[in-house]
Amino acid sequence: MTAVLFTCAGQRVDIVDAFRRAGATTIAVDVNPLAPALYHADRYALVPRVDDESYVAALRDVVTEHGVALVIPLTDLDQAKLARSRDDLGTLLLLPDADVVERLADKYLAHELFEERNVPSPPTWLPSHVPDDLPFPVLVKARVGFGSRDIYRAENREQLAFFLGYTPVESMVQVQLQGEEFSIDVFCDLEGRCLNAIPRTMIESKGGESIKGMTIRDDALIELARETSEKLRLVGPANIQCFREPDRSHYVTDINPRFGGGFPLPLAAGGRYPELALALARGERPEPRVGDFREGIVMTRFFSDLSLTRNGDGTLKPLVRAE
Repeated sequence: MTAVLFTCAGQRVDIVDAFRRAGATTIAVDVNPLAPALYHADRYALVPRVDDESYVAALRDVVTEHGVALVIPLTDLDQAKLARSRDDLGTLLLLPDADVVERLADKYLAHELFEERNVPSPPTWLPSHVPDDLPFPVLVKARVGFGSRDIYRAENREQLAFFLGYTPVESMVQVQLQGEEFSIDVFCDLEGRCLNAIPRTMIESKGGESIKGMTIRDDALIELARETSEKLRLVGPANIQCFREPDRSHYVTDINPRFGGGFPLPLAAGGRYPELALALARGERPEPRVGDFREGIVMTRFFSDLSLTRNGDGTLKPLVRAE
């Protein structure tokens, strides 16, 4: 079976389990021994922090030991580092080029990238370049961050000045869009071809992560995602966040080059993204199947738990409860 390494595995039990069901041998790594996804993988290892100089070397050791054919980062934390070090991993890394990864991680650089590649993006400025005729309301948004943190709505110049002084992080100013927000889960091959794009509504989010949503068949959103992913030459999974304005125009606000928090929804809708990833790892070239999914599939997420007990060597393992 194809061995897949998941980095920064954290709580992404859903992704690890899906790849196991698709036929992969799953290896999960994390710095935290209490990361639940470790104990849902076939094998796991503890590795240094992402900012440790030995992080990539530790991953390379895991790749060598388990014959890993594919590396999939599960969070934003190590994407840039891995994209810059892909040749050192010794196997296939499911990420776009380092320049794209790094620019997508900074929301202002992402805006510039979108404009360069003719991807529609809402008007956005650095605080020092805000125009005199700024159209309110606007958002003060962290350039680097996640989970909808450090975002403030300003209704006028006074509020804008206050929030720019109040925010603790480097920020940008962006026109607040008035339409409906959507997420589109795409999967692209190693050449940047979009193999599928599955739009979903944002019924409810918590901490910036979708916890309720529904797949929809919307040709305009599907085509927007296909064009965007191919213009940026995305590789592997990505989550595209966009708005549809009252005049039916669309604007892309954010792209995360990884499986999104709503991963269970495109999976249940028949996207078969784990199978596509494994095909790439085997050197195959799957044909695009854009639009091939079930609409009207609703996702509602919930908390679960995992109880652990200690092995004789002090490591942890899942507790087997008596029936």
